[in-house]
Amino acid sequence: MLAVVKIAGQQFKVQAGDSLYVPHLQGKTGDKVEFNDVLFVDNNGSISFTSKVKVKAEILNDLVQGDKVIAFKMKRRKGFRKKHGHRTHYTQIKIENIA
Repeated sequence: MLAVVKIAGQQFKVQAGDSLYVPHLQGKTGDKVEFNDVLFVDNNGSISFTSKVKVKAEILNDLVQGDKVIAFKMKRRKGFRKKHGHRTHYTQIKIENIA
């Protein structure tokens, strides 16, 4: 069974047993989360676009930091330099079932 789920404004293609990184979710390691915003379901060739399906998952790691991204701005001959950096926060989840 395959489903396309909308999590924190992004779409993810998931199957039972998949482990994936999603934008940071509230919760601790070991908590169960449920996603109701299912856009597409493929059940062995039977395709449906219903919203009656729910995807259940478990949080494996509540805070994972992404790679450091540096934004550097400079204007030549003016002495203007500005350096900002950030690391995006993610949550690692494991899909338990699609029901």
